[in-house]
Amino acid sequence: MGRVIGIALSLFVSGNVYAESFDWGALKLARIELQLPLLTAQGEKGLLACGYVDVNTCDKTGEACAIVSGVRNHDDMLTQPVLAVSKAASILGVEVGMTGTQALEIMR
Repeated sequence: MGRVIGIALSLFVSGNVYAESFDWGALKLARIELQLPLLTAQGEKGLLACGYVDVNTCDKTGEACAIVSGVRNHDDMLTQPVLAVSKAASILGVEVGMTGTQALEIMR
């Protein structure tokens, strides 16, 4: 039991340390309170967003976006895998399966 608690605590702490050490820099963060929050982190080349944002719409407008899901705050977005990318994001090198952090570094 103690080992399980230790592992859980280390995962919690390492996740938070990772989020705290991320340089949000010039990224524009937006949060709209809905039943679940609508979250975006926008760089100069594109944005990382939660599942409320539709990749097909970004394809129509030519914008680079990557989608993560199951997030309740911006720090959560960093560790979640990218589930979908727009064509413009794909051209930049953003891929499904990379972390939110990796996607943001490309679209910064």
